[in-house]
Amino acid sequence: QLQLVESGGGLVQPGGSLRLSCIASGFTLDYYVIGWFRQAPGKEREGVSCISTSGGSTNYADSVKGRFTISRDNAKNTVYLQMNSLKPEDTAVYYCAAGFIYSHDGCTAYGMRYWGKGTLVTVSS
Repeated sequence: QLQLVESGGGLVQPGGSLRLSCIASGFTLDYYVIGWFRQAPGKEREGVSCISTSGGSTNYADSVKGRFTISRDNAKNTVYLQMNSLKPEDTAVYYCAAGFIYSHDGCTAYGMRYWGKGTLVTVSS
């Protein structure tokens, strides 16, 4: 069974950090573009960050630039999202997705083929 599983979410105070992980099972991530997306209550899903198959290219939403870092370890079949200086507005369910299309213009759901079920990140004091 092909699936993506996110982990690492939780409750953190403003200014804190979390690292999300996205692990694939049933397939190898080596050949896939990976994206992190988030959806806050009452809001549309937003592309947070995407990484190319080699890891050589990344993009970020303006709202997270300078605070979040995406990386991948193909040997571990895992993609990470390091989130620093977290703000209450970062509160959302975070999803990872795998697909075949990387755009330098931003991270979109277009072309994403597999999705995880999400992990909740809550930033609150």
